[in-house]
Amino acid sequence: MRFETLAAYVARGDFELVYCNGVLHHVAPRERPAELERVRASLAPGGLFSLWENNPWNPGTRWIMRRLPFDRDAILLGAREARRLVREAGLEVLRVDYLFFFPRLLAPLRVLDARLHRVPLGGQYHVLARRA
Repeated sequence: MRFETLAAYVARGDFELVYCNGVLHHVAPRERPAELERVRASLAPGGLFSLWENNPWNPGTRWIMRRLPFDRDAILLGAREARRLVREAGLEVLRVDYLFFFPRLLAPLRVLDARLHRVPLGGQYHVLARRA
């Protein structure tokens, strides 16, 4: 395993998987295409990109994010925009799923999450894409 700064990183197209959770909403919208291009360039052919983001359509998500100091600068993006950006970066979108519908108070209802994965109201969404 090796670590390096983003400034020193050179995409080599050798990763089988790139995982990104809750980061893109902290990237300025004008910089997002370049960062997603960096992801594509990092992936090996057939490599997967797993993008998780907070869903702006979920009121609970928005409520929580307003109260977190590190999310005050966040500019949320919906799944449609994320899917478009991923495609424009040259990746094939395989699927989009919505998850985390029920807070802890309603935890017994979480068994329904799998059935609701296409309903765009979950607390987060997941875009799974592949480099051709």
